[in-house]
Amino acid sequence: MANFKPFTSRGGRNKYGNQRVGNHASKKEHYRAATLKLWQRAGLISDLREQVTFVLIPAQHDNDGNPIEKSVRYIADFVYTDNETGQMVVEDTKGVRTKEYIIKRKLMLYIHGIRIKEV
Repeated sequence: MANFKPFTSRGGRNKYGNQRVGNHASKKEHYRAATLKLWQRAGLISDLREQVTFVLIPAQHDNDGNPIEKSVRYIADFVYTDNETGQMVVEDTKGVRTKEYIIKRKLMLYIHGIRIKEV
């Protein structure tokens, strides 16, 4: 029992091998945040926000208002305005495209009319 290690221990890494850096889920996301902050200071983009939630399917409740199902949400890594085009950009720093992500990407386009920029 002295050598017991919890099954979930991954030494600070998630199941895809990413290691958290600061408030970011991976080094790639951390470096992308730094780049976007530089672009914002240079005036190329504006209104930079991180971890923005979009509701894809609202929560479901019964007739008494009791929750039946939680909402389905997509959390974008970055949302900003491209100052050249004036368009809002929703960006996701991707390493692994999971089936769940692909479905949420399609729902973002179908429900909100937003195409996610994958970096």
